[in-house]
This record gives sequence, structure tokens and C-alpha cells, in this order.
Amino acid sequence: MARKITIDPITRLEGHGKIELLLDEQGRVKDAYWQVAELRGFERFCLGRPAEEMPRIVPNICGVCPSAHHMAATKALDDLYGVEPTPAARLIRELEFNAFYIEDHYIHFFFLAAPDFVVGPDADPKERNILGVIGKVGKKIGLKVIEVRKRNRDIIRHIFTKAPHPEGGLPGGVPRGFTEQDRKWVKDTAVFSLDFAKFAIQLFKDVVLANKSYVDMILNDAYKLKTYYMALVDENNRVNFYDGTVRVVDPEGKEYVRFDPRDYDRYIGEWVEPWTYIRLNHLRQLGWQGLKEGDGTSLYRVAPLARLNVADAMPTPLAQKEAEIMFETLGGKPAHHTLATHWARLICALQAAEHNVIIADDPRLTSKDIRNMNLKLKNKGVGCVEAPRGTLFHHYETDDNGILTKVNLIVATQNNSAPICLSVKKAAREFVQGPEVKEGFLNMVEMAFRAYDPCLSCATHSLPGTMPLEVTIRDHEGKVIRKIGR
Repeated sequence: MARKITIDPITRLEGHGKIELLLDEQGRVKDAYWQVAELRGFERFCLGRPAEEMPRIVPNICGVCPSAHHMAATKALDDLYGVEPTPAARLIRELEFNAFYIEDHYIHFFFLAAPDFVVGPDADPKERNILGVIGKVGKKIGLKVIEVRKRNRDIIRHIFTKAPHPEGGLPGGVPRGFTEQDRKWVKDTAVFSLDFAKFAIQLFKDVVLANKSYVDMILNDAYKLKTYYMALVDENNRVNFYDGTVRVVDPEGKEYVRFDPRDYDRYIGEWVEPWTYIRLNHLRQLGWQGLKEGDGTSLYRVAPLARLNVADAMPTPLAQKEAEIMFETLGGKPAHHTLATHWARLICALQAAEHNVIIADDPRLTSKDIRNMNLKLKNKGVGCVEAPRGTLFHHYETDDNGILTKVNLIVATQNNSAPICLSVKKAAREFVQGPEVKEGFLNMVEMAFRAYDPCLSCATHSLPGTMPLEVTIRDHEGKVIRKIGR
């Protein structure tokens, strides 16, 4: 009997990783490791560069969430130069960030998550993909997904030049604004996005919630994890994607702490394990308590479900109504059901669309006052946004010439890394038992991490000197001549 099962590579995520399941003599899971063995190194090679280059560099960390890094970097420059963006600039930034939320959440839901629910968790892997989803729901819906993403990427492109890797974030403002002629297509895009958001949530109800086996799977204890939760909120404790203070609630939903993003290092601790290049975050003042949930845990989660658990309310009416339905269905707040993150993701996309309809009608949208140039270098700046995958921090320090001397990134998947490890282990112990291990069961293990929409390219960090290196030298025929290792 196999004593170890390796899922390599794990699928439908951004980046590269694997899962190793260690089995006992009866074929039950003794332990499980969610391992990430890639390193991007942005924190290191950005040192020595002018700080104002960061909004151009960091979107290249990830091809899925570039706007989140771009906005966090831009806000870090606001703080570094001690400047507030003009009201019009802030509004334009929020419009762009909402547009990004919409296109990002739908690429995850329809391309990465929906195959498990629309096609089925144990369906043939050849069908368990976006083409299988389109085969089930129809080509017309597939075209709508493409259209809503295209229209919102046009908003990103208009403001920051490129949708895949935006650039142009400026301390105190934005590089370009909107005219009254532009307002019409922006409003049309917002209304189209709102209609699609309503449709997507109804599709989730019709396909997922109407299927008892899927609801049972969402409520299964194998996908339940009791942790703290962290997210940005506004002054009224409502969900805010772009700005606010960081709020943390405990596993019972009571506020544990609330802090300014500039003070993140007082509350967020980073732990290193030898079997992964992702640091495992925890609440610093509770200390590292290991990979455990429930009583005595120091782990917290971010991402859409955490966002709704932390906030007292959504800021828009339709999103608030859907959040209430979700929590009622899940048995109350906070909800610890990991797979419900997909539902929360659709609610957040709905909020983004509702907000952009409001912004499209705001008279300030077409103001020409789009940058505050009252810049004064402070040598330290922290930018924080609620990225689609959760709370994201960018921390920059410079010398007196504005050259970077320190860069620290705390990304959403890093915040979630320890809970992802626990989620994978719980699912593995539930679904991998006995001598026969079906492919569908292994996919249900992968579903435990997939709900977090992890971005491994963003999250991989390692202490200098701890990364192993192996170089293989081959001749012109591909024959190995020499291997050099560290």
C-alpha cells in the first residue's frame, strides 16, 4: 500500500504547488502538507530602486491580481510622500478597483471554482474545466462572462494604460481622468455589471444551493475551520475594498483588535517552516500556536468570507440583502464554512457593481482636479487595500533621495497560508480513507485550498540564504553533464 500520495501539480490556481498526504497502515491520512516551492523575490530585487517605480513593477508579481498590487503600491506612495489624493482621484481609483474586483472574482468563480459545482467534484477531469462549465450552462452565459470582464478591463485600461499589468499610479492622484463623454460608457458598463452580478448570484442559487448534495458539501465539517478573521472596514464597520482600518474578530465574531494599516507589524506575525516558501502568518500578540483551529488558535483568515464575517454590514443594499441570506442559510455569523467563500465572492462582486453605478453618476468623476502635488518625502509608507483574495499590505522605506532601502509585502495568500494547510489536512482526512483513493476524492482535497483563490506567485517569500538551488548542465543532446547544488 502506498504510504504517501502526492498531488503535483495542484490545479486551478495562480502559481505552482503540490500536496503531500502521509498515510498510516490502514490508508488513513496521518498528516498533509500544502507545499509551495517557488520564489519570486520581489522584496529583494526592488531594493535600490526609486520608490515611484513600484506601481510599475509590482503588478508583474501576478497576472491575476495585478491591480491589487498596483493600488497598494500607489497608496504606499501616498503615505510615503505624505499626500492625500484629491476627491476626484480617489473616486477614479475606487471605480478602477471595483472594476478589477468584478473581472477578478468572475474569472475565479467561472474558470476555477465552477467546474467543481457546475460540472461536479468527481466528474472526469477532462470535463472539469471552463469548457465543461459552458457545456452545462450554455454558450450564451460563457459569452456574458467574457463580455463583463472585457468591459471592466476597459475601465482599468482607460485609467492605468493596461489591464493585465496596470501602470501609472501616482502619489496624490491618477494619471488621467474621465470626460462627460466617457461617463456614458462607464455608466453602461456599471449597469451591465450589476445585471450580470444579479444573474451570477441567481445562477449560484439555482445550480449550487438547489442541489442538496452541494449544500451538504458546503456544510460538511471537512470544510469548516474556526479561526480569527481580518479585513478592512470603514468608520461604520462596513466592507470597504479600497480604504479603512483593519479589523480582526475572534472565532465567535467579537472584535479582537482594530488597527491602522501602518501598525500592521505590531499585530501580524510571520512564521517560517522548512517545508514551504510561504511564511505562515498569525496574530503576533497571541504568539505562534502552531497549525491549530478553535480554542487557543492564533491563526486568522482573510478573503471574501472573512470580509463578510468581519464587517457589520455591506455598504450597498443588494449586497447587504444577499449577505443576510447567506448567513441565514449557513446558520449564523461568523460562518466558518470554507466553501461558502465562493458565495461571498459573488456578493462582493455585486457590491463592486452597485458601487460603480453610484460612482458613474457622481459629478466629481469628470473633475480635472485629479492630482495633489503637495509632496513631502517621509521615508516610510504603508499602503493597504482589501484585494479580492484578502487584506494586502505594501510597506516601503527609503533613504533621503527616495531610493528603497526596505520592501515588505504581506499578501492575502500569505495571510491565509496556515489556514490553507489546515483546510487541506481536514479535507484529506475526510475523503482519503482506506485502500482505494479515487481521483474525485483528491479533487475534493484540492477544493479545500481552491476556495481561498490562492495566488502563490504573490505569496512566496523566504529568508535570504534558505532557498535550495540546483543547476543541471546538459550537452547539446540533452545529456546531463553536471549538477551543482546548494
